Amino acid sequence: MFDPVVTALQTPGHLQFPENIPFKADLLHVGGRVVRQPTGHLVFYRSDGRRFLATDPAGNPLHECEWVKEPDGGLTLNRARMKLDWGAWVGLKPSGLVNETTLNLATKPGWQRLRADDLRTMAAQALRLPLEEVRWFYRDEDVSINEVGIATIRHRKDALYMLQDGSFERARFMSCMGAMHWDSIDFLPVVELFKSLLPGTGSAAFELIRGLYDDQNEGKASPLRLRYRGIPTYPSEAAFRLFSNFFTAQAPPGKNAMSLFMDPAKSSQVEWLPSPTLPRRYFDIAAGCCLTVQDGLLQKVTLTDDPTGLPFLKPKARGFTPCDRTAQVAKGQIIIKDREQETVVPTTLPHECQEEPIPTPPTSPIDWRSLFLKGLPPISSREAYGAVLLYPDDDTEIDELATQPFVVDYLEDVAEQDREVGGILARAERVLIENGDAVIATCIAFDRPREYTVRVQVPAFAQKQAQQLWSVCAGLQRWEYLKRIRFISIARWQHDPFSVDAFDVAYLWIPFAMGDDQLLLLTAVKELRLALRSGGHAFVTGPTNLSGCWTPSGVRLLWQEPVAQLPTFRMHRNIIPKAKLKAGLTLYHVKAN
Repeated sequence: MFDPVVTALQTPGHLQFPENIPFKADLLHVGGRVVRQPTGHLVFYRSDGRRFLATDPAGNPLHECEWVKEPDGGLTLNRARMKLDWGAWVGLKPSGLVNETTLNLATKPGWQRLRADDLRTMAAQALRLPLEEVRWFYRDEDVSINEVGIATIRHRKDALYMLQDGSFERARFMSCMGAMHWDSIDFLPVVELFKSLLPGTGSAAFELIRGLYDDQNEGKASPLRLRYRGIPTYPSEAAFRLFSNFFTAQAPPGKNAMSLFMDPAKSSQVEWLPSPTLPRRYFDIAAGCCLTVQDGLLQKVTLTDDPTGLPFLKPKARGFTPCDRTAQVAKGQIIIKDREQETVVPTTLPHECQEEPIPTPPTSPIDWRSLFLKGLPPISSREAYGAVLLYPDDDTEIDELATQPFVVDYLEDVAEQDREVGGILARAERVLIENGDAVIATCIAFDRPREYTVRVQVPAFAQKQAQQLWSVCAGLQRWEYLKRIRFISIARWQHDPFSVDAFDVAYLWIPFAMGDDQLLLLTAVKELRLALRSGGHAFVTGPTNLSGCWTPSGVRLLWQEPVAQLPTFRMHRNIIPKAKLKAGLTLYHVKAN
């Protein structure tokens, strides 16, 4: 007879942490216990009351925790793993990222009298934050002054990792957030580098946070009220929606919780109490799907083997469902629909899931896939879901795709502040985007329709950008923009003879693989000149050796900036101080003669 408890504990891969392996053989014998929740979900506890595993009703894991003893005898969360809807795993390491700053205070009169709170006060003044916020993240052990006046300040952050085989043995840094007090959760965090998160990471992390919070508040007369905290604060609508799935926002009388939260100086004034209804996940490994149900209603269906890298969502009350992909319960079955294509998901409906009569949502005038001129290239589901930019947490060189946002975000700022550059982009009628697969949507302006030709090198990232462009146009209700954008997949950097003397503006990223090969670089610049009309402008990112290629190719250099000196990259180094770009990488603004 099927026993989900046995399945949860004994299926290979469900328990990975050494501390938890003894529970496999005999849960009760080693002092463990299991609690079955009203929805059938299982939570497994150690003898000390700490959860080490949570699963769906069938025993499929949701997250695993590893607790270890501190020297003082207390328990602390050492690591956690969280399973994403599409089957990948992400890891959490408390205080996994520590940024350290040193200050020489020996020249300051009376430095011997300075204490940790004096340093916190200086930090609060520099950051323009209340002292209590700084105290929250800088503990006594993080702030110290030695006998010769050298102050050391450590800013701890919890690190999130992509676990390539489900374990920390092949972990790759993904993102970070404010260091949580995992043994006694007392605030809510927002993730930094949020664009680097694999799809579903935020929800999986808050599933863990809410689970531990419930464990810690069990039996209390009233649960602890939480607030959002961060240094600096990064409030966003996406963060508010994520929080609201697991907690309920409460604002002071006469205040709007959302408006208050979006003000960085006032975000912490919003209090969060546990929501009575939570998103609950159900995996069906045989059917290759994950269902998300909240308050008895189906919210989302995610297919493991889906080359779009997108879930199917409950239809919106108004407007179009993202990328025209909907999921509904009808006659005891789950029906997913991708525009006109309708499919029955071969899975059993969870007992708590009810049928909800929803009017048939409208289908948008344009399919996001139509942006690909020759049809969508083959993309695996892993490539699609995994198309996020990852940044090393050390001095490992940042790769080509992950470098692109530093450039295009800077150009976006320049266009707003520099009348000349802003005018060049505003007047452009035909624009070329070459090898910028991670930032296509940022290069496209939505002030009026233009013709954009996008030459794609990495299809999975370009697909994600096409989906983002569809979302922007759906929000604006301006479908004519999409009609003039075409994606062309190319196997290598090559000239398109149909775009000779055609473009007013070009965004070009010279592939790192070209290196400093002067002949290849000169060829690339000559082909760029052929693609531009006379007087056309280009923003080119490449090596310093490009400087000798402009004049022989009929192109005039207007200005250049080292990418490492751009404000956008310097902001990134506030998060990852050791961040390192490819040596000599430079942004050039050129004009065709």
